[in-house]
Amino acid sequence: MLDRGAEQSQVREEKLRRIREAGIDPFPPRFVKSHTNLSATALFEQTEGKQATNEESLVTVAGRVIRLRVMGKAAFLDLLDGSGSIQIQLRKDVLGEAYQLLKLLDLGDILGVSGTLFRTRTGQITIEAQGVSLLSKALRPPPDKWHGLRDTEQRYRQREADLIGNAHVRERFILRSRVIESIRGFFASSGFVEVETPVLVPVAAGAMAHPFITYHNALGRTLYLRIATELYLKRCVIGGIDKVFEIGRVFRNEGLDAEHNPEYTLLESYEAYADYNAVMSMVEELIASVAQQVIGTTTVMWREEAIELKPPWKRLDLRTTVLENSGLDIEDSRDPVLLAQKMRKIGIEATQEVSWGRLVDKLLSEAVEPTLVQPTFILDYPLEMSPLAKTKPSNQRYVERFEGFIGGMEIANAFTELNDPIEQRRRFQEQEQLRKLHGEEEFDRLDEDFLAALEYGMPPTGGLGMGIDRLVMLLASQPSIREVLLFPHLSWSQVDLFRAVDQHVASTIAGGAHTFEAVLDGLQGALPKELRDRVTDDEIRSRIEKQLMGDARA
Repeated sequence: MLDRGAEQSQVREEKLRRIREAGIDPFPPRFVKSHTNLSATALFEQTEGKQATNEESLVTVAGRVIRLRVMGKAAFLDLLDGSGSIQIQLRKDVLGEAYQLLKLLDLGDILGVSGTLFRTRTGQITIEAQGVSLLSKALRPPPDKWHGLRDTEQRYRQREADLIGNAHVRERFILRSRVIESIRGFFASSGFVEVETPVLVPVAAGAMAHPFITYHNALGRTLYLRIATELYLKRCVIGGIDKVFEIGRVFRNEGLDAEHNPEYTLLESYEAYADYNAVMSMVEELIASVAQQVIGTTTVMWREEAIELKPPWKRLDLRTTVLENSGLDIEDSRDPVLLAQKMRKIGIEATQEVSWGRLVDKLLSEAVEPTLVQPTFILDYPLEMSPLAKTKPSNQRYVERFEGFIGGMEIANAFTELNDPIEQRRRFQEQEQLRKLHGEEEFDRLDEDFLAALEYGMPPTGGLGMGIDRLVMLLASQPSIREVLLFPHLSWSQVDLFRAVDQHVASTIAGGAHTFEAVLDGLQGALPKELRDRVTDDEIRSRIEKQLMGDARA
């Protein structure tokens, strides 16, 4: 017995057959609009009350049918495009034979309509259709009769249906586009040059993160998806582009949670003859400017708390702030074993197996970050945590680095950039040694091309990295990063798992295995670990049996 969704799809496919039989192309290659729904409405409001001719009030619009009401010889439908919806009146005495098309329409179909504008007795601006064209027949019914998808994970997996059914979701991604546009405008007006640097790189350097690995067949070499754009952008500064920035995707082979996605959009900028103090001032100005331009205010609501983004932001010293929030002075515990013991005593899970810098980072993350709701800069990090930053003249054990926090999460990370090639090489080598000691931990990598470039001489430089996705989360008041990514990465769905298993079963059968035992044996080596770990043996056996039975019937 067919489920409701399959039954509705079957009915739509039958209508599609009848449309084709009537000589109508259900998927024509083009349609020319004269107006969006919004501009058509605006046109009527401008001309209403004037003696406009039919030609002056004639419009051609297109969009998706989201409501359809047929009443004998007349019908009304609502048509949705990217600007909004508009009501269409269809009358049999006006459309003639074309009125019969209504019997074959469904919610979700895309129509083109030409007609004149008028206002109904109830005051609604409407188009009286003089011509109707089917532009795309929808074979799948819309989600939940336009009230949107209810299951959160399904919304992420079927974002197109989420966008169709939820206007506020569409508006959120339009807001995201405007945020990026505003950022670009800010940097352009400040004299920065936007560049594009490689996504496939020979060394995954510039950050402490695990990379995704790939292989270039023609070159015969292993490459990595970039984890940062930093080193290439610094090479631009070395080459004489004094102010440079890039907005692009970076990839980190790490976990997923409310604030992390394995690929995300990163802004990085570098300015010659600036330091981290100048970058701090720029970050305050940038975020306040973007908020004002995009949402019309510098005050945002975050988890029921009002956050004010206007400068100046609070500036707090890392060591002092950690001490105030945890009771631990990191300088009294330079040994990782001792620091881990003290962290466990205050309820923070820690192991002496990891480096001292990683422990300090965890202490900051758990004891301090959640308290930083209002915009705050945390300044001056231990050298061990920042191999690309310049040390403070007053204390060589700390570097000129800040992180910006809003809403309890990191928004920005910046340095006064290290420009001494000999010291930079020493630090990269130290990072490689730490990787050998702590294999599972993330460290930066030695990049010989960058070190060679640095030997040409890099001016004093202030650099910035800022996650665009988290900034959009704040401006859209969305506590999950998945709500501001059109197509976020997700774990396997049950449908994905079974589909993948079925493909391997089919491939094994096609390879010559025709008995249950032969297929099962063939799958032992063919089925990847990520599938075997998620699908039970009984389910695998069941799917083999189904395919063998299907072959037997055929």
